[in-house]
Parts: sequence; structure tokens; C-alpha cells
Amino acid sequence: MNRRHFLQAGGAMLACPLCGALAARAARAAGNKPHWSYGGASGPDAWGTLDPAYGACGAGTQQSPIDLNAAVRAELAPVGVRWQRVTLDSVVNNGHTIQVNTPQGGHIELDGVRYDLLQFHFHHLSEHTLEGRHFPLEVHFVHKAAGGDGLAVIGVFFEEGAENPVLAPVWQAMPRQEGEGASAAVIDPAALLPASRAAFRYAGSLTTPPCSEIVSWTVFAAPLSASGGQIAAFAELFPNNFRPVQPRNRRFLLTAG
Repeated sequence: MNRRHFLQAGGAMLACPLCGALAARAARAAGNKPHWSYGGASGPDAWGTLDPAYGACGAGTQQSPIDLNAAVRAELAPVGVRWQRVTLDSVVNNGHTIQVNTPQGGHIELDGVRYDLLQFHFHHLSEHTLEGRHFPLEVHFVHKAAGGDGLAVIGVFFEEGAENPVLAPVWQAMPRQEGEGASAAVIDPAALLPASRAAFRYAGSLTTPPCSEIVSWTVFAAPLSASGGQIAAFAELFPNNFRPVQPRNRRFLLTAG
């Protein structure tokens, strides 16, 4: 969908408050999940109403992202990162973000459990905030528990600074329209982790529908750098693909490292 048609569709949705519900009903009747977005009638405030399967988005009590503040110091075993170098043969624009699929990406070990790396993707602005502050980019490394349904996600912030050499080949391969791109370039995902291992840990959810509360989150405190040009190139494709921060409720936010 080109930008003109997108803006026209967005205006129509705002002019017709029932359109989001009607579109969701039509999508369910066709056997598809309803469309969700980051704004308008199908934006974050409405996710929980678009489909019964998305109920946690509105009624959940351990939702993500959150603001990272007033954390409790704890003695935690560091996350054991056992990632492999990956070829960029599946760089997907899925309409919500740029996602790099990593079927042979290695794994992490967290609290004695192995989680296999499935993919990593990006958000502009950052989804988590640090004491109320957004960063211009955040990357999420998504892992699935070996032999289970739980997920472990590692988040890393980017601030504007020097060009990031690891992002460069990803940006070159990312499609400007929905679809899949590829490159022969090989990158080391571990190079997208900060040298400092100081991090926040908490129990949360997916930050997109269905917002399932099955995620063990680790968000590193120290940001990496990305150039203004790299940030602008992503923002041109996704001006706003972050979910607003959610209430922490009674959860513990731990910090270590």
C-alpha cells in the first residue's frame, strides 16, 4: 500500500469508529486474524478488542513494554549467549517491522533453560523506556524455550552516534515494501550486544498481538550507536512501530551486572 492510500485509509478509519470492529469481524469470518496497527482504530488501545485471541492486550496484568526505573539490585546469573554467525538470507518486511530470521542462530541459556534464537527485529522509537526516555531504536532478539512454549527476549537500545557496521548489511537487504529480501552478507548477532552486561530482568509479554504473557525479558542498560542516516532510513519505513509502555502493576523489575 503506498503512502497516499495508507493516509486515505487511515483518515477513513478515524472518520468511522465502527470500521475497525467491522473489519475485524470480516477478517474472522474469512478465517484470518484481524489487521492491527500502531495507530488509528486498530492501534494499541484497540488491540484487545480486535479478536478474542488478543484479549491479553487489554486485560493482561504483565504486559510489555514497561518503563525501566526503580529496579531492585539482585544477584543474577548472566545470560549465557551462544549465538552463531548468520547469513542474511531471510530479511523480512512484514508490514510491522524488519525481521531477520535466524533458523541456525544458536541459543541462550537463562536460569538453566535453553532458548533457541528464532529471529530479531527492530522498533522505532524504542518500546521500553529508561526512566521515561525513549531511544531512537530498539532491537529484540526472540528465543523459544527448547521443548516448551516460553519465550525469552533480549532488548538492546540504540542512540544516535557513529554508524553501526552490523546494521549496515541488514539495512541494505531490508525490503522497502512488504516482502522478503536476502543478502550473502554474514553478520555476528553478538556484535549487537553492548560491552556492559548491566541489564534489567522482568516477566512480561509479547509487545504485539496476541500480547501473550509468556516472555522472560532481559533489556540491556547501555545503548549501542547507530548513525542518524541509519535511524532515518528505518524511520522512513516505520515512523512509529512501538507499543506505548504498560503498567508494571505488582511485578518486580530486577537489575544486575
